Amino acid sequence: MSPVAHSGEQFVRANRIDICYEAFGAADAEPMLLIMGLGAQMVLWDDAFCEQLAARGFRVIRFDNRDIGRSSKLSGGKRLTPFELLKLRLFHIPVAAPYKLHDMAKDTLALMDALGIHSAHLVGASMGGMIAQEVAISFPQAVRSLTSIMSTTGNPRVPPPSRQATAILMAPPPNTRDEFLARFAQTYKILRAGRFPQDEALDRSRAERIFARGLSPAGSARQLRAILASGSRKERLRSVRAPTLVIHGAADPLVHPMGGKDTAMSIPGAKLLMVEGMGHALAVELWPQIIDAIATHAHGAAAKAA
Repeated sequence: MSPVAHSGEQFVRANRIDICYEAFGAADAEPMLLIMGLGAQMVLWDDAFCEQLAARGFRVIRFDNRDIGRSSKLSGGKRLTPFELLKLRLFHIPVAAPYKLHDMAKDTLALMDALGIHSAHLVGASMGGMIAQEVAISFPQAVRSLTSIMSTTGNPRVPPPSRQATAILMAPPPNTRDEFLARFAQTYKILRAGRFPQDEALDRSRAERIFARGLSPAGSARQLRAILASGSRKERLRSVRAPTLVIHGAADPLVHPMGGKDTAMSIPGAKLLMVEGMGHALAVELWPQIIDAIATHAHGAAAKAA
């Protein structure tokens, strides 16, 4: 594969915050935005993953969501308590939040505007899938195609995460570099839900890169509140007209596979790809299948729109 153009980290002011982003591929290629999940920096879209997508004919843009990585940090909100979760699940008492997923969708749109992109292919993972769904609902003119990966609609009837996944999500944040490196490996051992030696070999270097870019436990807590405060998108997703692909792991311990199925059932004409052996992570071993599905879907949507 020939070298892919890469911008390096850059910053733009958008929606009253500073957003850190990087671009891969030719400037005149079909734009594709990659939106990461809860507490996850943009570099969890691995460089090689972005390069392989760019080589398929896209200008791939990854970015740090608000409150994470090198984008702006906000304030307010505390760590979610088990009591708040219980009140939400049993009595539907809303969780308070400094912002919601709609605000994060507006960040995405503002980033596109700042980069001169009127519409793009959106690819979101986990919380990123929720944000991408919100963009498709609220700003349909900006979406050439939608790919929602290991995400859900917010429908409370979708089964909850496994006990192990819930425990790692709710665990107090690590205090030192060594604790963070160990927690990262432990987290992804649970989320991948299986043995993936290539990823296990990369876990330390990935964690070191994330730690060096800066941690934001308070930001992750605010993002979690944003998810829970935003409620269900299930009914509103029926308005989505963007060509949609839903990818979900059959072994996902964090977002139950029914979350992916519910997403696909809620969006008219959506295609569903259930990936055997996939948990809640983009394991290197599964990249060929995932990248091919994303690229084929986006190119198909572009051809229909031409």
